[in-house]
Amino acid sequence: MSNIENIAARRPAESSQQSLPTLHVEDRDGVVHELEAVEGWRLMEILRDHGVGMDNTCGGALACAECHVVLDADSARRVPPPREEEIEKLDELPMLYENSRLSCQIIWSDEMSGLRLKLAQET
Repeated sequence: MSNIENIAARRPAESSQQSLPTLHVEDRDGVVHELEAVEGWRLMEILRDHGVGMDNTCGGALACAECHVVLDADSARRVPPPREEEIEKLDELPMLYENSRLSCQIIWSDEMSGLRLKLAQET
């Protein structure tokens, strides 16, 4: 059982009117996953614990950029802007997109529920 599944199992039962915070992720094969997200976790950790493409990362140290994701336009407006260190690491990538981000640098808050992103192709 993953860490996220353990946390979800300890939560009190949700009413049918409340929905759990979710993150919509398109993997590198084009398959879309709806993932439950945990407040205060890095997007990279959420993706890793759900087994969606974050196996070989530096753990958020801004050393590898393996956690490169592309947010859709609406989602890009809903997350805090990148810091200078993240921008510098993104600039090292061979392929950069308008809404490229490093998922290790985005801390999930439940207000982000519904966020949509795509895993960038491996570099």
